[in-house]
Amino acid sequence: MRGAGCTINDMWDRDFDRKVARTMTRPLASGELSYWDAWVFLATQLSAGLAVLVQLNLASIAIGASSLLLVVIYPLMKRVTYMPQAILGFTFNWGVLVGWSAITGSLDIGVVGPLYASAWCWTMVYDTIYAVQDKQDDVKAGVKSTALLFGTRIKPVLIVFGACSISLLALAGYMNGQGLLFYLISVGGGALHYLWTLRGLDASDSQGAGRRFKAAVWYGWIVFVGALADFVWDSFVLE
Repeated sequence: MRGAGCTINDMWDRDFDRKVARTMTRPLASGELSYWDAWVFLATQLSAGLAVLVQLNLASIAIGASSLLLVVIYPLMKRVTYMPQAILGFTFNWGVLVGWSAITGSLDIGVVGPLYASAWCWTMVYDTIYAVQDKQDDVKAGVKSTALLFGTRIKPVLIVFGACSISLLALAGYMNGQGLLFYLISVGGGALHYLWTLRGLDASDSQGAGRRFKAAVWYGWIVFVGALADFVWDSFVLE
């Protein structure tokens, strides 16, 4: 579904992408692929997503299907609001809800709520950094973003989002009864990654912003490894 969202984004933004140096070579914007090609590829992605979704329980199917509206409207948000990253955060992190429901058959809001909010804050950080790359072209093209909205305050604002992300992650861990390894690796390591990312961020350096955006994937790996290590320790070592 995330891939389908990216395809829809490129379809909706084809004309915008032609006006931005970094995106004008994308297949649709450059004319390498036609709109028909994009529709066929999108149908293939949606069919694959549906095939996976119907293997889950009914609650997860309902939750997963409900994300379609967000997937469709997100690409349009940059035309009407300077906060499209907020909608992206709601969309990209929907898997938190689906994943929890698929495993447990329900939603424990005490755990899933702070975890989803933590991931939303993470998206606000990395996608604002992503938008820094295109600020000048976005102004000319009429594209809105948090990078433009935050302006010279971008660093302190992202520090707040980063701090909220880590705090909410710790809260989710507490509500789920996570052990020491989760806090040392996922929470502590994640905090260090945010520190590295934001301390060296230069909002006037588009290439540097691009490198820091790509490095955001390591935050996800840090959180995953911490949770996995905590699970292995609790399930196999302590028994």
